[in-house]
Amino acid sequence: MSDSRRISPIKDFIAGGFGGVCLVTAGHPLDTIKVRLQTMPKPAPGQAPLYRGTLDCAKQIVNKEGFLGLYRGMSAPIAGVAPMCAVCFFGFGIGKKLQQTHPDEELTLVQLFKAGMLAGVFTTGIMAPGERIKCLLQVQAANPNAVQQFKGPVDCAKALYRQGGIRSIYKGTAATLLRDVPASGAYFMGYEWIQRVLTPEGKSRSDLSAGRTIIAGGMAGIFNWMVAIPADVLKSRLQTAPEGTYPKGIRDVFKQLMKEEGAKALYKGATPVFLRAFPANAACFLGYEFAIKLLNWLAPDL
Repeated sequence: MSDSRRISPIKDFIAGGFGGVCLVTAGHPLDTIKVRLQTMPKPAPGQAPLYRGTLDCAKQIVNKEGFLGLYRGMSAPIAGVAPMCAVCFFGFGIGKKLQQTHPDEELTLVQLFKAGMLAGVFTTGIMAPGERIKCLLQVQAANPNAVQQFKGPVDCAKALYRQGGIRSIYKGTAATLLRDVPASGAYFMGYEWIQRVLTPEGKSRSDLSAGRTIIAGGMAGIFNWMVAIPADVLKSRLQTAPEGTYPKGIRDVFKQLMKEEGAKALYKGATPVFLRAFPANAACFLGYEFAIKLLNWLAPDL
Protein backbone atom coordinates (compact mmCIF):
# COMPACT_ATOMS: atom_id res chain seq x y z
CA MET A 1 0.00 0.00 0.00
CA SER A 2 1.58 3.22 -1.11
CA ASP A 3 2.12 5.91 1.51
CA SER A 4 0.78 8.50 -0.92
CA ARG A 5 -2.50 6.70 -1.58
CA ARG A 6 -5.32 9.13 -0.96
CA ILE A 7 -7.35 8.23 2.11
CA SER A 8 -10.89 7.22 1.11
CA PRO A 9 -13.08 5.97 3.97
CA ILE A 10 -15.57 4.38 1.56
CA LYS A 11 -12.88 2.47 -0.32
CA ASP A 12 -11.17 1.47 2.93
CA PHE A 13 -14.46 0.19 4.33
CA ILE A 14 -15.25 -1.93 1.28
CA ALA A 15 -11.70 -3.17 0.66
CA GLY A 16 -10.93 -3.69 4.34
CA GLY A 17 -14.18 -5.57 4.87
CA PHE A 18 -13.46 -7.84 1.91
CA GLY A 19 -9.93 -8.47 3.17
CA GLY A 20 -11.26 -9.21 6.65
CA VAL A 21 -13.75 -11.77 5.38
CA CYS A 22 -10.88 -13.45 3.51
CA LEU A 23 -8.85 -13.46 6.74
CA VAL A 24 -11.57 -15.04 8.88
CA THR A 25 -12.48 -17.68 6.29
CA ALA A 26 -8.86 -18.73 5.85
CA GLY A 27 -7.87 -18.63 9.51
CA HIS A 28 -10.83 -19.48 11.74
CA PRO A 29 -10.26 -23.26 12.07
CA LEU A 30 -6.83 -22.70 13.59
CA ASP A 31 -8.23 -19.90 15.74
CA THR A 32 -10.73 -22.38 17.20
CA ILE A 33 -7.89 -24.80 17.98
CA LYS A 34 -5.87 -21.98 19.55
CA VAL A 35 -8.68 -20.99 21.93
CA ARG A 36 -9.36 -24.62 22.91
CA LEU A 37 -5.67 -25.13 23.75
CA GLN A 38 -5.43 -21.85 25.65
CA THR A 39 -8.49 -22.50 27.80
CA MET A 40 -8.36 -26.26 28.40
CA PRO A 41 -8.49 -27.15 32.11
CA LYS A 42 -5.29 -27.93 33.94
CA PRO A 43 -5.05 -31.75 34.23
CA ALA A 44 -5.13 -33.35 37.66
CA PRO A 45 -1.89 -34.98 38.87
CA GLY A 46 -1.29 -38.17 36.89
CA GLN A 47 -3.91 -37.36 34.26
CA ALA A 48 -3.19 -36.61 30.61
CA PRO A 49 -4.14 -33.16 29.29
CA LEU A 50 -7.38 -32.84 27.33
CA TYR A 51 -5.42 -32.16 24.13
CA ARG A 52 -1.89 -33.42 23.46
CA GLY A 53 -1.22 -30.67 20.91
CA THR A 54 -2.50 -28.88 17.84
CA LEU A 55 -3.09 -31.96 15.67
CA ASP A 56 -4.74 -33.93 18.48
CA CYS A 57 -7.03 -30.98 19.22
CA ALA A 58 -8.04 -30.75 15.55
CA LYS A 59 -8.73 -34.49 15.38
CA GLN A 60 -10.87 -34.43 18.51
CA ILE A 61 -12.92 -31.47 17.25
CA VAL A 62 -13.58 -33.13 13.87
CA ASN A 63 -14.36 -36.52 15.45
CA LYS A 64 -16.76 -35.13 18.06
CA GLU A 65 -18.31 -32.16 16.23
CA GLY A 66 -17.65 -32.77 12.56
CA PHE A 67 -15.56 -30.63 10.22
CA LEU A 68 -17.83 -27.63 10.78
CA GLY A 69 -16.83 -27.70 14.45
CA LEU A 70 -13.62 -26.00 13.36
CA TYR A 71 -15.76 -23.04 12.27
CA ARG A 72 -17.60 -22.78 15.59
CA GLY A 73 -18.21 -19.16 16.59
CA MET A 74 -17.21 -17.78 13.18
CA SER A 75 -20.40 -15.77 12.66
CA ALA A 76 -19.42 -13.32 15.43
CA PRO A 77 -16.05 -12.31 13.91
CA ILE A 78 -17.56 -12.34 10.40
CA ALA A 79 -20.32 -9.97 11.55
CA GLY A 80 -17.77 -7.56 12.98
CA VAL A 81 -15.02 -8.03 10.45
CA ALA A 82 -16.15 -5.54 7.78
CA PRO A 83 -16.43 -2.51 10.09
CA MET A 84 -13.42 -3.68 12.12
CA CYS A 85 -11.13 -3.94 9.10
CA ALA A 86 -12.55 -0.73 7.63
CA VAL A 87 -11.74 1.12 10.85
CA CYS A 88 -8.37 -0.65 11.09
CA PHE A 89 -7.15 0.33 7.63
CA PHE A 90 -8.70 3.77 7.94
CA GLY A 91 -7.04 4.26 11.34
CA PHE A 92 -3.68 3.29 9.88
CA GLY A 93 -4.16 5.79 7.06
CA ILE A 94 -5.07 8.53 9.54
CA GLY A 95 -2.03 7.66 11.66
CA LYS A 96 0.24 8.02 8.63
CA LYS A 97 -1.43 11.23 7.50
CA LEU A 98 -0.97 12.85 10.90
CA GLN A 99 2.79 12.28 10.68
CA GLN A 100 3.31 13.38 7.07
CA THR A 101 4.59 16.87 6.28
CA HIS A 102 3.57 16.44 2.62
CA PRO A 103 1.40 13.80 0.84
CA ASP A 104 4.30 12.01 -0.90
CA GLU A 105 6.55 11.70 2.14
CA GLU A 106 7.68 8.13 2.86
CA LEU A 107 7.44 7.47 6.58
CA THR A 108 10.09 5.79 8.72
CA LEU A 109 9.50 2.36 10.24
CA VAL A 110 9.01 3.95 13.67
CA GLN A 111 6.34 6.28 12.24
CA LEU A 112 4.62 3.32 10.56
CA PHE A 113 4.64 1.48 13.91
CA LYS A 114 2.97 4.46 15.58
CA ALA A 115 0.33 4.62 12.83
CA GLY A 116 -0.33 0.91 13.28
CA MET A 117 -0.79 1.36 17.04
CA LEU A 118 -3.46 3.96 16.34
CA ALA A 119 -5.24 1.43 14.13
CA GLY A 120 -5.23 -0.99 17.09
CA VAL A 121 -6.91 1.62 19.30
CA PHE A 122 -9.55 2.26 16.63
CA THR A 123 -10.51 -1.41 16.29
CA THR A 124 -10.79 -2.38 19.96
CA GLY A 125 -14.37 -1.13 20.34
CA ILE A 126 -15.50 -3.56 17.65
CA MET A 127 -13.02 -6.33 18.36
CA ALA A 128 -13.57 -6.81 22.11
CA PRO A 129 -17.25 -7.92 22.14
CA GLY A 130 -16.79 -10.10 19.03
CA GLU A 131 -13.79 -11.81 20.63
CA ARG A 132 -15.68 -12.33 23.90
CA ILE A 133 -18.61 -14.02 22.14
CA LYS A 134 -16.35 -16.06 19.81
CA CYS A 135 -14.25 -17.42 22.68
CA LEU A 136 -17.31 -18.38 24.77
CA LEU A 137 -18.87 -20.27 21.85
CA GLN A 138 -15.59 -22.04 21.05
CA VAL A 139 -15.05 -23.13 24.65
CA GLN A 140 -18.69 -24.17 25.10
CA ALA A 141 -18.41 -26.47 22.09
CA ALA A 142 -15.44 -28.18 23.73
CA ASN A 143 -17.78 -29.52 26.46
CA PRO A 144 -20.72 -31.11 24.59
CA ASN A 145 -21.84 -33.07 27.67
CA ALA A 146 -22.29 -29.90 29.71
CA VAL A 147 -25.39 -27.73 29.60
CA GLN A 148 -25.11 -25.55 26.51
CA GLN A 149 -25.57 -21.97 27.71
CA PHE A 150 -25.70 -20.28 24.33
CA LYS A 151 -27.53 -21.22 21.13
CA GLY A 152 -25.44 -18.88 18.98
CA PRO A 153 -23.77 -15.47 18.91
CA VAL A 154 -26.98 -13.43 19.22
CA ASP A 155 -28.20 -15.55 22.12
CA CYS A 156 -24.75 -15.26 23.71
CA ALA A 157 -24.79 -11.45 23.41
CA LYS A 158 -28.30 -11.30 24.94
CA ALA A 159 -27.29 -13.58 27.81
CA LEU A 160 -24.19 -11.52 28.56
CA TYR A 161 -26.26 -8.32 28.54
CA ARG A 162 -28.80 -9.83 30.96
CA GLN A 163 -25.95 -11.01 33.16
CA GLY A 164 -24.04 -7.76 33.49
CA GLY A 165 -25.18 -5.23 30.93
CA ILE A 166 -22.93 -3.73 28.27
CA ARG A 167 -19.97 -4.09 30.64
CA SER A 168 -20.26 -7.88 30.46
CA ILE A 169 -20.27 -7.84 26.64
CA TYR A 170 -17.14 -5.67 26.67
CA LYS A 171 -15.34 -7.75 29.32
CA GLY A 172 -11.69 -8.00 28.32
CA THR A 173 -11.49 -4.64 26.53
CA ALA A 174 -8.33 -3.58 28.40
CA ALA A 175 -6.78 -6.96 27.59
CA THR A 176 -7.73 -6.53 23.94
CA LEU A 177 -6.04 -3.10 23.91
CA LEU A 178 -2.94 -4.58 25.56
CA ARG A 179 -2.81 -7.15 22.77
CA ASP A 180 -3.84 -5.13 19.74
CA VAL A 181 -2.09 -1.76 20.12
CA PRO A 182 1.53 -2.99 19.96
CA ALA A 183 0.61 -5.95 17.72
CA SER A 184 -1.09 -3.70 15.16
CA GLY A 185 2.00 -1.52 15.13
CA ALA A 186 4.15 -4.55 14.31
CA TYR A 187 1.55 -5.75 11.79
CA PHE A 188 1.38 -2.68 9.58
CA MET A 189 5.04 -1.76 9.98
CA GLY A 190 6.01 -5.30 8.98
CA TYR A 191 3.73 -5.27 5.93
CA GLU A 192 5.01 -1.95 4.61
CA TRP A 193 8.65 -2.81 5.33
CA ILE A 194 8.50 -6.14 3.48
CA GLN A 195 6.67 -4.50 0.57
CA ARG A 196 9.50 -1.96 0.33
CA VAL A 197 12.09 -4.76 0.38
CA LEU A 198 10.25 -6.72 -2.32
CA THR A 199 9.60 -3.76 -4.64
CA PRO A 200 11.96 -3.87 -7.66
CA GLU A 201 14.13 -0.84 -8.35
CA GLY A 202 12.17 1.89 -10.12
CA LYS A 203 8.78 0.24 -9.48
CA SER A 204 5.87 1.27 -7.24
CA ARG A 205 4.57 -0.92 -4.44
CA SER A 206 1.13 -0.76 -6.09
CA ASP A 207 2.65 -2.79 -8.96
CA LEU A 208 3.70 -5.71 -6.74
CA SER A 209 2.61 -9.18 -7.90
CA ALA A 210 0.08 -11.24 -5.98
CA GLY A 211 2.87 -13.57 -4.84
CA ARG A 212 4.84 -10.74 -3.26
CA THR A 213 1.71 -9.34 -1.63
CA ILE A 214 1.06 -12.79 -0.17
CA ILE A 215 4.59 -12.90 1.28
CA ALA A 216 4.29 -9.39 2.76
CA GLY A 217 0.82 -10.02 4.19
CA GLY A 218 1.71 -13.43 5.59
CA MET A 219 4.85 -12.16 7.30
CA ALA A 220 2.91 -9.20 8.70
CA GLY A 221 0.66 -11.74 10.40
CA ILE A 222 3.69 -13.51 11.89
CA PHE A 223 5.06 -10.21 13.23
CA ASN A 224 1.64 -9.38 14.70
CA TRP A 225 1.37 -12.62 16.67
CA MET A 226 4.98 -12.62 17.84
CA VAL A 227 3.97 -9.52 19.81
CA ALA A 228 0.35 -10.43 20.58
CA ILE A 229 0.25 -14.02 21.82
CA PRO A 230 1.05 -13.58 25.56
CA ALA A 231 -1.67 -10.93 25.93
CA ASP A 232 -4.01 -13.07 23.81
CA VAL A 233 -3.66 -16.00 26.23
CA LEU A 234 -4.54 -13.71 29.15
CA LYS A 235 -7.46 -12.22 27.21
CA SER A 236 -8.91 -15.63 26.27
CA ARG A 237 -8.83 -16.80 29.87
CA LEU A 238 -10.34 -13.61 31.21
CA GLN A 239 -13.16 -13.56 28.63
CA THR A 240 -14.15 -17.21 29.14
CA ALA A 241 -13.92 -17.32 32.95
CA PRO A 242 -17.09 -17.31 35.07
CA GLU A 243 -18.03 -13.94 36.55
CA GLY A 244 -16.03 -13.08 39.65
CA THR A 245 -13.12 -15.44 38.88
CA TYR A 246 -10.70 -12.59 38.31
CA PRO A 247 -11.93 -9.53 40.28
CA LYS A 248 -8.90 -7.42 39.27
CA GLY A 249 -9.10 -8.43 35.63
CA ILE A 250 -6.05 -9.27 33.58
CA ARG A 251 -3.69 -8.70 36.52
CA ASP A 252 -5.33 -11.58 38.40
CA VAL A 253 -5.21 -13.78 35.30
CA PHE A 254 -1.48 -13.11 34.95
CA LYS A 255 -0.73 -13.77 38.64
CA GLN A 256 -2.64 -17.07 38.69
CA LEU A 257 -1.15 -18.26 35.41
CA MET A 258 2.42 -17.51 36.51
CA LYS A 259 1.87 -19.12 39.93
CA GLU A 260 0.24 -22.33 38.66
CA GLU A 261 1.75 -22.86 35.19
CA GLY A 262 4.72 -20.56 34.71
CA ALA A 263 5.74 -18.28 31.85
CA LYS A 264 5.54 -21.09 29.30
CA ALA A 265 1.74 -20.96 29.56
CA LEU A 266 1.79 -17.47 28.01
CA TYR A 267 2.58 -19.21 24.73
CA LYS A 268 -0.14 -21.87 24.86
CA GLY A 269 -1.72 -22.24 21.45
CA ALA A 270 1.32 -20.74 19.72
CA THR A 271 1.54 -23.52 17.12
CA PRO A 272 -1.95 -22.99 15.62
CA VAL A 273 -1.49 -19.22 15.93
CA PHE A 274 1.60 -19.21 13.74
CA LEU A 275 0.22 -21.85 11.38
CA ARG A 276 -2.83 -19.63 10.91
CA ALA A 277 -1.06 -16.27 10.84
CA PHE A 278 0.63 -16.57 7.46
CA PRO A 279 -2.24 -17.83 5.25
CA ALA A 280 -4.95 -15.81 7.02
CA ASN A 281 -3.14 -12.48 6.79
CA ALA A 282 -1.84 -13.21 3.31
CA ALA A 283 -5.50 -13.69 2.34
CA CYS A 284 -6.46 -10.46 4.12
CA PHE A 285 -3.93 -8.23 2.39
CA LEU A 286 -4.40 -9.94 -0.96
CA GLY A 287 -8.15 -9.35 -0.71
CA TYR A 288 -7.63 -5.78 0.45
CA GLU A 289 -5.20 -4.88 -2.34
CA PHE A 290 -7.38 -6.57 -4.97
CA ALA A 291 -10.46 -4.67 -3.78
CA ILE A 292 -8.58 -1.33 -3.66
CA LYS A 293 -7.30 -1.78 -7.23
CA LEU A 294 -10.80 -2.70 -8.41
CA LEU A 295 -12.34 0.30 -6.64
CA ASN A 296 -9.68 2.64 -8.03
CA TRP A 297 -10.52 1.38 -11.52
CA LEU A 298 -14.30 1.56 -11.04
CA ALA A 299 -14.40 4.87 -9.14
CA PRO A 300 -11.04 6.68 -9.25
CA ASP A 301 -12.50 9.88 -7.75
CA LEU A 302 -14.44 8.20 -4.92
